[in-house]
Amino acid sequence: MKSTFELLLSTILLLSVSSPATAQKYQPKAIQFAGAPEYPEQELKTAVGLKDGMALDSAEMKEYTQKLIDTGLFASVNYRFNGVSLVFSVTPTSDLYSVHLENLPLVPGKELDAELHGRLPLYHGKVPAGGSLLEGVRGALEEMLAAKGIKANVIAMPSVDPKHNAMSFLISSPPVRVGKIQLGGASAAMQAAIEDFARHETGKAFGTEDSGTNLERAIGMFYADRGYAAAKVQVLRSGDAVATTDAIEVPFSATIEEGRIYKLGAIHLPPDAPVAQADLDKSLGAKNSSAMGQSLRDAWFMIVSRYKSKGYLDCKITPHPEFDEASGIANYTVEVNPGGVYHLASVRFENVSDELRARIMSHWTMQPGDTFDESYVQGFLAKAQKEDSVLMRSLSGVAGKYTVATDPETHEVTCVMRLVRLQQTK
Repeated sequence: MKSTFELLLSTILLLSVSSPATAQKYQPKAIQFAGAPEYPEQELKTAVGLKDGMALDSAEMKEYTQKLIDTGLFASVNYRFNGVSLVFSVTPTSDLYSVHLENLPLVPGKELDAELHGRLPLYHGKVPAGGSLLEGVRGALEEMLAAKGIKANVIAMPSVDPKHNAMSFLISSPPVRVGKIQLGGASAAMQAAIEDFARHETGKAFGTEDSGTNLERAIGMFYADRGYAAAKVQVLRSGDAVATTDAIEVPFSATIEEGRIYKLGAIHLPPDAPVAQADLDKSLGAKNSSAMGQSLRDAWFMIVSRYKSKGYLDCKITPHPEFDEASGIANYTVEVNPGGVYHLASVRFENVSDELRARIMSHWTMQPGDTFDESYVQGFLAKAQKEDSVLMRSLSGVAGKYTVATDPETHEVTCVMRLVRLQQTK
C-alpha cells in the first residue's frame, strides 16, 4: 500500500502533466504608438485589430507586432509593456509610392482616396513596395470594378520612370479600350469626316489619366489641320465602362465648338530667338493656306530645335493666337521659356573595338564643358564617314543608336552611342 506522501506526490505529477501552465495575460489600460505621428493611433489599432482593454499574452503581442510589420509601412516595430500601457515603437519606411491608375476605368482623386481610406485605415494616398496594405489597395480596386460590373485582374507595378516614384495599378486582363465616342457640336459640313475620325480613335488602348486629353488633342489637331484654328474641344467620360466578350470599353463624349476657318498669317518670334524671322517666314511661305495645322507644327518644331541646338534642352514655347475676323487670318506671337543651358559631361562609344573607337573619337569635336547640341550627335556618324574613308568602310552596314541622360540640377549631359548592325535594329 502506498503511503499518504506517495499518493500526494502522484497526484501533483498527474496534474502537472494534464494541465499545462496557461500563458500569463496582461491587460494594459492603454495601447499607444510612438514614432509615426502621421498615422493616428486609432487607425493603427483598427488596421491590425487591436482594442483598448484587451488581455494579451507575450505571443499575442508579438503577433500584433508582426501584423504591423506586414503592412509594409514600417521598417521596424518593437513593443514594451510598462505595467500600465502597451507601447509599440515603430519606424516608418521611406520606400512609399504615390498611386497611379494606369488603365482602370475609375476616377482618380479625393473621392477614390477617401473610399480606399475607408476600407484601409492606413491608406493615406501612398503605398509601400509590398505588404498587406499594397495587397489591400489592389484587392479594393478589383472590388470597386466588380461593383460596376467589371470583372478584371488588377496588378501593381512600380513605375519604370525613376523620376516618378509611383506604384502603377493596371488591369492585366481583359484589355481596356476607348469605347464609343459620342460627338456633339459638329457642323453638317464636318459631321461625316469627324465621325470617321472618331471611329479610328475607338478601340485604342485606354489610359486612366490621359485618354481624355489625348482625344481632345487629336480632335483639336483634326480641326486645326482643316483651318479651324480657334476650335474648342472638351472630352469627358460618358457613363460607366462596359464589359464586352473580349474587352472593357470606356465610352467618351466630345463637345466641339468649331468656329470659322482661318488662313495662317504671321508668326512673331522673340527678338533674341536663335531662329531668324526671315528663315521662319520663308519656310511658311508656300504653306500659307487653310490647311494650317501641319504648318504650325513644323514651325514649332523648327523653333524648339534651334533652341535645343544652343543647349536649351528644357525649352518650352507657348503660341498666343490673334484672330483677325475681318480678314480670316490667324497670327501668332510665340512666348519662349528657354530654361538653362546644358553642357556635355561625357560621351562614350560602345560595341566597338578600342582601335575603331579611337578613330571615331578623333573626329568628335564637342568636348566636355561645351554647350550640348543634339543635332551634332544626330549627324555625327554620317559626317565622320564622309570625311574618313576608313570609317566609311568599317562602319558600312552599321547604325549608331544614342541615348542622352540629362541632369536638371547640374545641367550636364551624358551621351552614349552604341553601334549595331542594321539587321539588329528594329
